[in-house]
Amino acid sequence: MNNGLLMPIATAVWLVENTTLTFKQIANFCNLHEVEIQGIADGEVAKGIKPYNPIIAGQLTKDEIDLSSKDESRPLQIKINDIAITEKNVKTKKYIPLSKRQDKPDSALWLIRNHSLLKDSQIAKLVGITKNSVTSIRNKSYWNFNNLNPKDPVSINLFTQKDLVLAIEKAERRIKREKRDKEKAKSVSQ
Repeated sequence: MNNGLLMPIATAVWLVENTTLTFKQIANFCNLHEVEIQGIADGEVAKGIKPYNPIIAGQLTKDEIDLSSKDESRPLQIKINDIAITEKNVKTKKYIPLSKRQDKPDSALWLIRNHSLLKDSQIAKLVGITKNSVTSIRNKSYWNFNNLNPKDPVSINLFTQKDLVLAIEKAERRIKREKRDKEKAKSVSQ
């Protein structure tokens, strides 16, 4: 992660107004040119920019400013905060509004008709209903089967196209594996 300074010009404005640091120290800290810092001090540059306090932001300490103010050759050191950022994607259950929950059986019917290779458990996981409900829809024994209208679950935002493609690829791999196992068993029995 880049340990750069947040809002360097606004920080420079604050440092010019509130410290006795040299223009060179401020320029080096803010990664600006000394002429820009001189312009800020003269009021020619950064008009209307609100000063940004680097102490409150946690990028500098008062002690650091005091030490650099006493020694003009000492550069300011940015305070580095090591915050652990994890890359782990924790999948949370997506909230489905009440108005969309009635679309789940319709979506299951659409998946059964358009992607028959998907297992009932895969459809149940994608749509967010029970496996028994999917099985009863497939068997046409669902309590409200006559009123179901197939609806594309991606278009009504129950899940993403990526989720559907991944499920279909998984089903295709399963079918290939089952086919290969049957051929293997057939060749062994002969």
